[in-house]
Amino acid sequence: MELIDNKIKLRPFTDSDSKRLAELCNNKKIWNNLRDYIPFPYTETNAIDFIKYCQTENPQLTFAIEINGEFAGSIGLVRQPDVYKLTAEIGYWLGEPFWGMGIATKAVRLIVEYGFNNLGLVRIYTGVFDFNKASQRVLEKSGFKLECIFEKSVFKNDKICDEYRYGLINKNGTQHAI
Repeated sequence: MELIDNKIKLRPFTDSDSKRLAELCNNKKIWNNLRDYIPFPYTETNAIDFIKYCQTENPQLTFAIEINGEFAGSIGLVRQPDVYKLTAEIGYWLGEPFWGMGIATKAVRLIVEYGFNNLGLVRIYTGVFDFNKASQRVLEKSGFKLECIFEKSVFKNDKICDEYRYGLINKNGTQHAI
């Protein structure tokens, strides 16, 4: 499955993405804004393992972000279990050469549309570190609402910081029945 908006495409990962994925993700500026389970340094072996995992997803939840035919980053949804089964957490990162071009905002809009229309989600949310103002702007431009601030809830890079929690409701899916 591919999701397309002009020059931006969300597509399944391919084995040939591993080298560029490792190059872009092996960047401390990117890792500073990700959870610690993402390794740093990020190697091609890490990329190969991640791609293999993504290729087993059914339905597809994690996508490569492609701009003008070039691999640029990753975006995905993590479905929640139990009574939260109609909710997913969104996560994304973009390689530094692609920052400030509106790509992340378009990618977020595409995956939200996919989550609501194809997966039947009612709610998509995420947490953003207080210092990641660019990601906060991406979410706000994509229609997400700041729901709360979890004070002093994150320990990243030897610092305690706040987490800004954003959410978006599928207004057409609130009557969803399983």
